[in-house]
Amino acid sequence: MNAERLLARFLRYVQVDTTAREGADEYPSSPGQWELGRLLVEELQLLGLQDAHQTERAIVLATLPPTVPHPVDTIALSAHLDTSPETTGANVRPQVIRHYPGGDIPLPANPNQVIRVESNPELEALVGKTLITTDGSTLLGADDKAGIAAIMEAVAFLSEHPELPRGPVRICFTCDEEIGRGVDFVDLASLGATVAYTLDGSAASEIDVETFSANLATVVVRGVNIHPSIAKDRMVNAVRAAADFLKRLPHDALSPETTSDREGFLHPYAIEGGVAEVSIRILLRDFDTPALDRHAELLRRAARQTEAAFPGASLEVHVRPQYRNMADGLPREPRAVEYAEQAHRNLNRAYRRSIIRGGTDGSRFTALGLPTPNLSTGEHNPHSTLEWTCLEEMVAAAEHLVELVQVWARGGT
Repeated sequence: MNAERLLARFLRYVQVDTTAREGADEYPSSPGQWELGRLLVEELQLLGLQDAHQTERAIVLATLPPTVPHPVDTIALSAHLDTSPETTGANVRPQVIRHYPGGDIPLPANPNQVIRVESNPELEALVGKTLITTDGSTLLGADDKAGIAAIMEAVAFLSEHPELPRGPVRICFTCDEEIGRGVDFVDLASLGATVAYTLDGSAASEIDVETFSANLATVVVRGVNIHPSIAKDRMVNAVRAAADFLKRLPHDALSPETTSDREGFLHPYAIEGGVAEVSIRILLRDFDTPALDRHAELLRRAARQTEAAFPGASLEVHVRPQYRNMADGLPREPRAVEYAEQAHRNLNRAYRRSIIRGGTDGSRFTALGLPTPNLSTGEHNPHSTLEWTCLEEMVAAAEHLVELVQVWARGGT
């Protein structure tokens, strides 16, 4: 595997601002996703994938043709073009740390931004490796451009080595995964895969087989606005009512700050508005899908209590599904996980099945009937100015894909 070429790809991809825009009507929600997609199509065509193209919705599709004469199931490799709207992805200035010496990593654009070993204990095992960080003013975009780079390097390696056995491999780069719309316009019948793998995971050698189930709640708080000089007994301040509503949500439980492992949460993450109207967006997450209804009812109960405390205010709670736990659908095709494990064994690597306190395009692919585990790509601290990745972990992801393609071609060995 060409590590330097993979690194160059990754650094090239993160320069393109593909930040998803919540609330946008169009798909993709940002022009940078079109731009990165066009770049990837050009690179795929140069690698010999002549059918590489962008759809009318900017999804990138391509086919790596088989090298074996016998029929082999088609597999798909997928990653997403967009980055999180929680932190800007514009003007990314990555720093490459060769031969990481250990210890905390200060970020050059902001002396208060430091990647600390205390909060990132996995750094202790990466001394001597090549790390890539932000400069502290933006996210890095390893979620999910590390996945894109790993797929592209695997495709390049397989194209250069036609002697390696492989069946048909479909490439699918989606848009707007970070705002829950990644597979909205993927035609699974046209994709034609038996299984898929998303490259959107943390660290190395993990196979994610379970995700949160997820809903998005939007709470609209309406008040009565009037000039403050004549507001006595007439104004109903939606900002104060929104603060009351948020105060009624659990703080010591059911929040990301106080939960871990298989515990679900309610996460208010965005608020906007003024005296007349405030909108609050809240993530509902749980591994137990029915628990999402209980979380939504908690919001509705808090809304009724706030209405009672603020006469004249009204609160509406709107809930829409985002994705579902992939564990519900993966058993339909057990080879999806078994062959990923076999590829690790063939590479003499320790591996483990893991769960994600989040979701991937694979959650929705699986719910739609395409079993899709999620594989490691070296993501760390996603959605943050403290985001970083490890080149050797990206290389390991590409090597795993190359072996995985061969396992499918050999029927599981």
